[in-house]
Amino acid sequence: MMPSDGVDAVVTPGGTARVLRTLGVRPRKRWGQHFLVDAHALTQILSAADLSMHDTVLEVGAGLGTLTTALAPRVRRVIAVEVDETLVPSLRSAVAPWGNVQVICADIMTLDRTALFAGDDSPRKVVANLPYNLASALIVALLEQPLGLRRLVVTVQREVASRMAARPATSEYGVLSIAVQYRADVSVVEYLPASAFFPAPEVESAVVRLDVRAQPACVVHDETLFFRVVRAAFSQRRKTIRNALAGGVPMPAADAAEACQRAGIAPMRRGETLDLAEFAALTETVAPMLSGPKEGPQGRGRRRARP
Repeated sequence: MMPSDGVDAVVTPGGTARVLRTLGVRPRKRWGQHFLVDAHALTQILSAADLSMHDTVLEVGAGLGTLTTALAPRVRRVIAVEVDETLVPSLRSAVAPWGNVQVICADIMTLDRTALFAGDDSPRKVVANLPYNLASALIVALLEQPLGLRRLVVTVQREVASRMAARPATSEYGVLSIAVQYRADVSVVEYLPASAFFPAPEVESAVVRLDVRAQPACVVHDETLFFRVVRAAFSQRRKTIRNALAGGVPMPAADAAEACQRAGIAPMRRGETLDLAEFAALTETVAPMLSGPKEGPQGRGRRRARP
């Protein structure tokens, strides 16, 4: 399905530049502002989102309303968040023909995101061209918080997309890979050239689809400790997992080696080679070795934690 005629008018470098000149606005680096000006990319984003008239969609960084006006006729409700108050008048004007768009001028990182969906039982999705400066942190926050999201389709820097989708034993694999894959199935939909945005950024971008898991990818009783172990493993990538645990958790080297062995992991492996299941197994063997009150398996409940 192609974008509507109203969207076509602004999904060009010239159209976006004219609107910005009319507003007297210059894109701000502090907010990572790069406006989508590629109709093909817009179509790919909408297709990947697999929208229906039952959906409620959260859009972050709504800007001039290019994506917002494409979303509005395809879904039940759009929550469009934009931090730059100088863009909001144009955004409100763009979405005026649709009564199902709620425009909020706020910083999504400090906004009460749970309140956005209060009383709304519709299927919930995020569809957004995310500002580069907050993409990683926001994606992790949206996945970690129990918002009832089913899918996220986001445009991010190509490097961030690679890190989210990375597999073990690759240079891109790290804490972000674990944090995202723990809660969602990741797929890269399409890579976008710098020319797909105005002003053109210095990097390429990618459209990424995250299908949120009903349950985390592996069983972890203490998520705080799980991500503590993960961060320790990647804090110094050249260290063995034994030494990384000893220095990063921290714990005695002998205990770290024993925890690895109990989890079926060679202590001399590097943390970047462990997959999600192995990190979960290692966390379970580390837990009883740490000082402090001990709890039996029946007494521990899953604790959510921000990575």
